[in-house]
Amino acid sequence: MQPQQLMQPQALDDLFLYRIARLLATAGAPVIRLCEGEFGITRREWRLLALLAEQGGIASSALAERAQLDRARTSRAVTALAAKKLVQRSVRAGDARGVELGLTDAGRAVVAAVFPRVTAINQRLLSVLTPTEVQALAGVLTRLQQSADQLAQTREGPGADRRRGGRQRTRRS
Repeated sequence: MQPQQLMQPQALDDLFLYRIARLLATAGAPVIRLCEGEFGITRREWRLLALLAEQGGIASSALAERAQLDRARTSRAVTALAAKKLVQRSVRAGDARGVELGLTDAGRAVVAAVFPRVTAINQRLLSVLTPTEVQALAGVLTRLQQSADQLAQTREGPGADRRRGGRQRTRRS
């Protein structure tokens, strides 16, 4: 692919976001197999466990923001993780309505077992790059994330309403 194709895409395969999505789907498959096959957790649940390992004692809404998930999906995943006894909910000191999330001992054990293996997958993926290319990639990813954050703030066009997809239903009198 020529750089010009990324800047002026003519086909689906030329679209940067499509290529990133394909990369995630392909490279993420071993992570999904690992999480689901060996540990009985989804990739989303893994993400929440890893974030809780980094920053325990966090509210579900803050976890959703950090994970870049909507609150409903985060809540469902946290409920599933609590049912699996990997996450615990506790009442915040001084705020009976506030709930903090944290890992259980079993949750910490899962993170300790999964993280090195996901790291190995990550390293294997990046092994085709030179150290200079990895450094350049890290800088490019930072700049792209900043650009994406700015785009997200603009909110151009109408908001998404997935309920409107599909067939329109009409009322019968």
